[in-house]
Amino acid sequence: MEMDEEIDYEALPSSAPLTHQLAAGAFAGIMEHSIMFPIDAIKTRMQAISATVGSSNAAPKLPSNIMQQIARISTTEGSMALWKGVQSVILGAGPAHAVYFATYEMCKGYLIDPQDFQTHQPLKTAASGVAATIAADMLMNPFDTIKQRMQLRTFSNDRMWAVASRIYRNEGLAAFFYSYPTTIAMNIPFAAFNFVIYESSTKLMNPNNSYNPLIHCLCGGLSGATCAAITTPLDCIKTVLQIRGSESVVHPLFRSADTFSKAASAIFKIYGWSGFWRGLKPRIISNMPATAISWTAYECAKHFLFR
Repeated sequence: MEMDEEIDYEALPSSAPLTHQLAAGAFAGIMEHSIMFPIDAIKTRMQAISATVGSSNAAPKLPSNIMQQIARISTTEGSMALWKGVQSVILGAGPAHAVYFATYEMCKGYLIDPQDFQTHQPLKTAASGVAATIAADMLMNPFDTIKQRMQLRTFSNDRMWAVASRIYRNEGLAAFFYSYPTTIAMNIPFAAFNFVIYESSTKLMNPNNSYNPLIHCLCGGLSGATCAAITTPLDCIKTVLQIRGSESVVHPLFRSADTFSKAASAIFKIYGWSGFWRGLKPRIISNMPATAISWTAYECAKHFLFR
């Protein structure tokens, strides 16, 4: 009798149908983005505060403690204020992460021989991750732009489609993709390091490649925290590009920032070099569990789909 094909975490079985790959990826993406959404909203506001009030003098007025910020926003704007835009993320994250993980599995299958799946292949793993993020971010970028705008509209209850329609009407289709080159520049190293750090740590902590949610969670958290810290400067620039056309943005430097260089220059003129690290703490706090959730959810879905 044939032995059952061993399922390696980083590569689905050769018999895995595309629908199962897409389902596992979509489940991971929705879990990752929705659970940590309030912390992501705090990060967006920290990165955009000067753009929305017209002066950097207001930035120090924000509470330094993240829990204090959550409490202040919930008290002044309502308990659901930090969840504005979550519907856009959920709608985009499912398909985008389905494409993300499916592309990753497909590329890794092409680049690595089946007999080498159990060995450490960091460069080929990184290349597969880069291809995956380029494909997924093209799909996710418009939804992420809508999400950023909704997070800044503090006292507005506009629905997602109303915000999308306003962006298209006032700024054109290109507005949904202003930040795509910056997003790619940020997510290429993020994805490369994410997969390499994750695979390296799991091979060290889980050499048998068995289903172990705790190890998947720990390794995912380590990967997410490291990648989030490294790519924070590019995330700050991406935020400026995505919010530039919002009615909440009043600072002229940020309103005119429609390219990477203009956005970077605006941040530097307002904050100096420290401006490229605004939102570092909430970004790490958000990405560390989010990446852990994503990897753990992906492995969980894969485990029950292929058990």
